[in-house]
Amino acid sequence: MRAIIGMLFLFLLGGCKENIKTTAKAAATVSNTVRFVQNEEEQKVAVYFGDSFFTYYQYSTTQTKPVLHPIQTRSGKSVTRGYPLDPLPGERVDHPHHVGHWLNYGDVNGLDFWNHSDAIPKAEKHRYGSIHHEKLIVDKFNGSLLVTLLWKDHLGKALIKESTTFLFSEEGNHRFIDRITSLEALTEVALKDNKEGFFAIRVSRALEHPSDKAEIFTDVNGIPSTVTALNNEGVTGAYLSSEGIEGKAVWGTRARWMSLRGTVDEESLSVTIFDHPKNIGYPTYWHARGYGLFAANPFGQKVFSNGEIARNKKLQKGEILTVKYRIMIHHGTELTLADIKKHATTF
Repeated sequence: MRAIIGMLFLFLLGGCKENIKTTAKAAATVSNTVRFVQNEEEQKVAVYFGDSFFTYYQYSTTQTKPVLHPIQTRSGKSVTRGYPLDPLPGERVDHPHHVGHWLNYGDVNGLDFWNHSDAIPKAEKHRYGSIHHEKLIVDKFNGSLLVTLLWKDHLGKALIKESTTFLFSEEGNHRFIDRITSLEALTEVALKDNKEGFFAIRVSRALEHPSDKAEIFTDVNGIPSTVTALNNEGVTGAYLSSEGIEGKAVWGTRARWMSLRGTVDEESLSVTIFDHPKNIGYPTYWHARGYGLFAANPFGQKVFSNGEIARNKKLQKGEILTVKYRIMIHHGTELTLADIKKHATTF
């Protein structure tokens, strides 16, 4: 019932025309201890379970998009890296646009909403878009935040109205973020096949895969980012997909869910992202890198399939695309395959 009420608020905020139902079993996992502390001056909302901090919704106008950052386990360990908002010793400082958890895309009417950095020349800024916070409703009863965002071009023209519900819940050593996002086209919108997207999280150093060499990754605009090789002490990350693929080999593959697990201070941690069966492109492709980018991308099919298939999605003015994803944060005992499958079934 709680998740259904959250969907009703989403409908009122964004005029959602595509309804993705949440099962009664999933709704039953929601904790009643969620509380919020809003700081309008700093433009963020803290999310707690009782007295235990979970995350901030941060919507500062100095950022190119709102994010959830940091994201912590019930034991107080962060599963997201600190950089660039709160840099930590020994972590990577590549890809400054990888901040906590976010949702955006690399080609919207030819504009790149994904790859923001100081390396972009001023003369090239017109090729980029940004996402602006417009409205926030704190729903204490249902443990959710309901936000309205605008995807704008470099001149400030809004292309997409985003209506998102973040539903926060806790069950034992599991913490959940359900994100239900509706994208309403304010003009004709083309989402051209692109690897840079879509639903993403940048994980902490401990959850990265060990690496012994530097690598260079170039975005669609030709701007390179160097991922340097660092000391691998305490770096224990390992991907596992629903299809049984492991390690860095998961990049560019399709799966119903993807789990990333590691160890911090002898405590098992994991981050699992679930795709919803009614999402576009299900089961999604995964833009999941060993250096810590962990993203589900249903649109970048040409790159991930080596040109065999492509997905170029067009939205007519007034048309709405709705997607739903779940992030599950686990700590303590090692997360079992049976536990992941159980939560995949109830999502």
